[in-house]
Amino acid sequence: MSESLKQVDRDFLQSLMDLESATVAQLCDSQGVTTNAIRLRLTGLMAAGFVERTTVRQGRGRPQHEYRVTNKGKREFGENYSELATVLWQQISHIEDPAVRSQIASELRKTLINRYGRDIDGIDLSERIQQLQQVLQDYGYQCEVDQQPNKVSLTEKCCPYHDLAVEDRSICELEQTVFEHILGVPLELTQRCVDGHSCCRFEHVELTVDSSK
Repeated sequence: MSESLKQVDRDFLQSLMDLESATVAQLCDSQGVTTNAIRLRLTGLMAAGFVERTTVRQGRGRPQHEYRVTNKGKREFGENYSELATVLWQQISHIEDPAVRSQIASELRKTLINRYGRDIDGIDLSERIQQLQQVLQDYGYQCEVDQQPNKVSLTEKCCPYHDLAVEDRSICELEQTVFEHILGVPLELTQRCVDGHSCCRFEHVELTVDSSK
């Protein structure tokens, strides 16, 4: 779950999910608070992409707005798969046939590339890495991009595969190859949370040619 989402927001999203969709008036009734308080909460959650609004027309009267939790918001609840993922990864690593292990890893890599890269079409690295950052954030990652004249970096503030990486560091290399394929450049994994760093950082350094030689 996202550490930036306050408990009061989680409670609000849970209440809205229980209603499936609701108007401001319905939310006021269920929450027992004022219209202004509801609108303020909705504005913040919509800006963060956790809530969406639709317009519903009923007869000749004025249309009304209904609100519902987005898929991004729903991912904040009930998706703690880390233990299951760790067990599955362990079972894959214990497969004796190297060809089978390689095939599974290849298919997993293709799936992740398609998941994170299918909408990335930037014409240069600067644009692509910003698109990748947005895609990862949509999936709940906490990440940032730093662009310098000869170096760009993508930093994950919280490792999405920490439990897996503790068991098997190869998951880090898998994520690295996925990002390399999407961005079209080689990357160096310079920091890893599993090694005690505060973040995971992928860097690409542009090699410069010495024109004096």
